[in-house]
Amino acid sequence: MFNAALFKPLVLVLLAAVAVPAQAAWYLDNESSRLSFVTTKNTHISEVHRFLVLHGKVDGKGAAQLEVELESVNSGIPLRDERMRNQLFEIKTFPDALIKAQINLQPINDLASGAQLELVLPLSVTLHGKTKIYNAELLATRLDDRRFQVVTLEPLVLNAVDFDLLPGVTALRKLAGLETISLSVPVGAVLIFTAR
Repeated sequence: MFNAALFKPLVLVLLAAVAVPAQAAWYLDNESSRLSFVTTKNTHISEVHRFLVLHGKVDGKGAAQLEVELESVNSGIPLRDERMRNQLFEIKTFPDALIKAQINLQPINDLASGAQLELVLPLSVTLHGKTKIYNAELLATRLDDRRFQVVTLEPLVLNAVDFDLLPGVTALRKLAGLETISLSVPVGAVLIFTAR
């Protein structure tokens, strides 16, 4: 037998449950996310590196922030990682890189599971005490009712000179006995967020 008195509260609870992601903050799933960059040495040798520790959040108003622990750089060669930490990034003075953006969450929250949306938006990147703005092409995918994926459709190309990293690159080149290290570094990301 249909009970109207129970039906209305049930509908309100279900609607509230569906609406939660639209108001909820997104938190980065570090284990499932990846931020990587490519370096080129001696003109023809390119290598992929990544950062292992990321912290991120997108608040309910769409303010996005990604913090990168520079100490977590991983090139697969411990001595090179140590040199990047100390000579290039100078982590005692500049332990983190920070990426910020403002996202319109409504179109993403309105996506069905599995649906995608291309975004072009300005990102502010702060590294080594300097900040630069980039126009980023991103792809947002709603994985399910609580999880979202944001990936770079094209890598961001950072230049060491923009972040006062030229002295560090020069020091690395000399320590490694290299002829050249490219000053332009493509950076790509696959970021998984959970709404809660």
